[in-house]
Amino acid sequence: MSIGFIGLGQMGGRMVKNLLRNGREAVVYDVFEGSVAQAVSAGASRADTVAEVGERCSTVITMLPSSPHVTEVYLDADGLVARATPETLFIDSSTIDPATSRKVHEAAGEKGAVMLDAPVSGGVGGAEAGTLTFMVGGAETTLDRAKPVLMDMGANIFHCGGPGTGEVAKLCNNLAMAVQMVGTAEALNMGENLGMDTKVLANIMNTSTSRCWSGDTYNPAPGVLDGVPASRGYEGGFASALMEKDLYLAMDAARDSGSAIPAGAQAHALYSLMKAQGHGDLDFGAVFMLLKGDLRR
Repeated sequence: MSIGFIGLGQMGGRMVKNLLRNGREAVVYDVFEGSVAQAVSAGASRADTVAEVGERCSTVITMLPSSPHVTEVYLDADGLVARATPETLFIDSSTIDPATSRKVHEAAGEKGAVMLDAPVSGGVGGAEAGTLTFMVGGAETTLDRAKPVLMDMGANIFHCGGPGTGEVAKLCNNLAMAVQMVGTAEALNMGENLGMDTKVLANIMNTSTSRCWSGDTYNPAPGVLDGVPASRGYEGGFASALMEKDLYLAMDAARDSGSAIPAGAQAHALYSLMKAQGHGDLDFGAVFMLLKGDLRR
């Protein structure tokens, strides 16, 4: 039976290709024809509508930009839930707010279908290599059913708890990642302004107590690491606009839970500024250039 896949952007397009490489058949849909054409050229089958995906596939994966997109794809009259049966498994790998995720879980359950929220970590590189980490919310029995499919796209699976907890884990992870990126960028910029060689300083930090993923794996300063967005003008990678969206969701969740996130709020302000200045398409490591004053409209 084919696996449905809706949302073929930077992440989804690579994830579906790993399904195909592992011998799966896939039925794909995206609003951008070019993304569909790339998946079809890799061996996928085209669907013309969301409804068609739901009708042809008993397992459907979605990787969508935001909560409104997820609501539309699942809950519209022509959406996935309307086509669900007791045999249907939904896996939503979008990063959205936990409340929306739980609402979709509930709607799917009313049709007898089962669902997991399964956002990912690992970025475009992990999606390409099939080494993503899945943070999964939903019933453990549903996860047991989904594991073979998830392992075709990833290397690690964590069961976080009930519906929506995968999204909770993802927002917490991205909150910490954004704060680490801003802190790394601030330190490297200050060191450079004080006459330090940026690569030397980065090497010191990456073997010292400030070591983190944003420094040793995804460094934001050009010339420090090869193969990262900073080495190619911040093209590709994880868009600053998406980081701003995730931090907005984290701030909403913090308000709802009474959690103080002052550093996260400052990081959100920086990424909001980048987006407002027209740099939302650049990788989130470009905050280094914002701090240097070298981003231009």
